[in-house]
Amino acid sequence: MDKENLNTEANSSPLGKSEGANIVIINYGAGNIKSIQFAFKRLGFEALLTNNPEEIKAADKVIFPGVGEASSAMQKLKESGLDRLVPKLKQPVLGICLGMQLMCKSTEEGHTKGLGIFDVDVKRFSNTVKVPQMGWNTINNLQSDLFKGVKDDEFMYLVHSFYAEQCKDAIATTTYDVEYASALQKDNFYGVQFHPEKSSLAGEQILRNFINL
Repeated sequence: MDKENLNTEANSSPLGKSEGANIVIINYGAGNIKSIQFAFKRLGFEALLTNNPEEIKAADKVIFPGVGEASSAMQKLKESGLDRLVPKLKQPVLGICLGMQLMCKSTEEGHTKGLGIFDVDVKRFSNTVKVPQMGWNTINNLQSDLFKGVKDDEFMYLVHSFYAEQCKDAIATTTYDVEYASALQKDNFYGVQFHPEKSSLAGEQILRNFINL
């Protein structure tokens, strides 16, 4: 092996793509941000927690998390102006759980208008099943490089009472009460209903794939 290749390997990140090392987790007061930050640390990356628009725009990859109630989370986005910034981002953006739902057109939770990145509505599970869905369920019909190395019927960890309906942007589906879109993609925007940071090795693989997009 020549010296140039040796230097390249020495300077590369643990994932083999040092140019993807600038990861930002949007900190807008409604996120499971610490567990996501720890997940990236396990992969060898120090992800920055910030709500600074310039730092977000300068990132190579952006994580848009969310835990809690949709209308209050959207209000926090509006107060910081991030509701206008997020849809304009050009780098890969990954919405997680409520983050993905807020990227949709609307959600029944609090009758909230979303960011409109994904042209789909978010509905509440019916009372014929236990709500929220809490625990492990499978993802299927995988259709994106986000799932490279992940097989159909892989289990992911979910905690949610609302779901994105099946739509053209769906890149994974899960069945609970109905078959719904458990992952979405449109252009540079990705969303997952499940928590990859809590989904063992398969979840880590998805985060690794996102960094390498």
